[in-house]
Amino acid sequence: MESNILSILIFLPLIGAFGMFLAYGLKQNDIVYKYIALFTTFIQLLLTGWLYFNFDPNLILPINNLSNPTTFVVQLPWIDNFNIQYFIGVDGLSMPLVMLTSLLMFICIIASWNIEKYVLAYFSLFLLLDTGMMGVFLSLDFFLFYIFWEVMLLPMYFLIGIWGGPERKYAAIKFFLYTLFGSVFLLLGMIALYFYSGIESFNMIALIKAAPTITGELWGFQVKYLIWLALFIGFAIKVPIFPFHTWLPLAHVEAPTSISVILAGVLLKMGTYGLLRISYPLLPSEVIAFSYTLAILAVINIIWGATNAIAQRDLKKMVAYSSISHMGYVLLGMASVVSISPSGNQAGMNGAVMQMFNHGVITAMLFLLVGMIYDRAHHRWIVFPDDYDNSELAGKLGFGGLSNTMPVYSGFVMIAFFAGLGLPGLSGFISEAFCFIGGFSVFKFLTVIATLGILLNAVYFLRAYQRIFWGESSNKDTNFSDITLMEIITVLPLTILIILFGVYPSPLINIIEPAVQRIIDIIQILL
Repeated sequence: MESNILSILIFLPLIGAFGMFLAYGLKQNDIVYKYIALFTTFIQLLLTGWLYFNFDPNLILPINNLSNPTTFVVQLPWIDNFNIQYFIGVDGLSMPLVMLTSLLMFICIIASWNIEKYVLAYFSLFLLLDTGMMGVFLSLDFFLFYIFWEVMLLPMYFLIGIWGGPERKYAAIKFFLYTLFGSVFLLLGMIALYFYSGIESFNMIALIKAAPTITGELWGFQVKYLIWLALFIGFAIKVPIFPFHTWLPLAHVEAPTSISVILAGVLLKMGTYGLLRISYPLLPSEVIAFSYTLAILAVINIIWGATNAIAQRDLKKMVAYSSISHMGYVLLGMASVVSISPSGNQAGMNGAVMQMFNHGVITAMLFLLVGMIYDRAHHRWIVFPDDYDNSELAGKLGFGGLSNTMPVYSGFVMIAFFAGLGLPGLSGFISEAFCFIGGFSVFKFLTVIATLGILLNAVYFLRAYQRIFWGESSNKDTNFSDITLMEIITVLPLTILIILFGVYPSPLINIIEPAVQRIIDIIQILL
């Protein structure tokens, strides 16, 4: 069981998708497809829970040593001619994201229960996407990592392009082109590492030992710097980091609710995870040289995302821009790895990984809640645009007073909004505070500017809540039913996690800290 569980986590969704095709032709096959997807993701969630309780973060494969492997590692030959291996493993860096992926996939299957269009295609593509995401977080061979990275591309393209909103085709194509552009740079960086490392291997652990010996120039630049730049661009597009962010708001707005949840909750984290898993331990000297630039980009992300969120009238687009802002906190924490203060670099790096998990939970809850109100109102306007088709509603509030008709729903939204703005006692506060502590220990001026993001977050979240749930609506068609039991099932687990890790973050920190410390040690040696 222990030796096979990681492979099962990766390929179980693929088996589930294959099972759907075997069920083709059965009576009421649409409901059969849904139950197969639900059962598959439920089993995956249970296995992830078992992995969590049997995982010891202190007994991991050392990131700078090939000895003393953990139980949860599989290393098998695959393509011997090019020294490519089926090499997968889990440590404190990947474990929170594996947990997040399993939970959100299960929730999203429930949230997608009303899908009626091309049911077989939708749920099979969803499970294929699950396989790609799990593979990325568990791969320890760069070539294998890249394959799973690309596997995600096509399912997401079709899920946005077929089941999305009015501009779904444009959004899907833009997402595809941006991601493919980033993949090209990842491929170039991967190939360069393979040849210039001198070991002709894609094994990440072996590359960590070999990468510091890379020398030489190419086109007048140091090869290592070019490799860093190629990898950074590839991962930056996925985060997304300014100015590679323009695909995100459109993709979120046009994507169906469950796809928005996965896009913001999981896919954005792959960019920062890739930097921490590959770029940081392989190219520590470049990390040091680039740290100030990364901190600047982090501040731009925080302020730019927040100011754009304030300007939005579409509730879903507001949440999308808030994701850009909150990923900036992750980048700031990552940049603080160069701090000479042990408490500073530890707080920043731990905060960055915590923020990846916490933001995934919070933003998933936000998009689910936005989807619920959209299902009832068939619009997401906080304030109707001035050129709205109905001239009587143009420029007026889209909702208003919903706390009277939807009190339970308004309570869940309040928790999600407060978590998003970083209220103490909720999970967003802890991780953001750690990122600021780390940032201030080395980038004092930039961190002071970044704290403006807290104020701006409060502006758009509180204003949106006031406009939607308080006062009276100018739109008379707002007598909606309150949140249903099925909808509560999707958001209640996320609510529990937000409160739990807000008051007791130790279970998350204890998993993350040993793996993060190994990355810190690699970089601190060069300072």
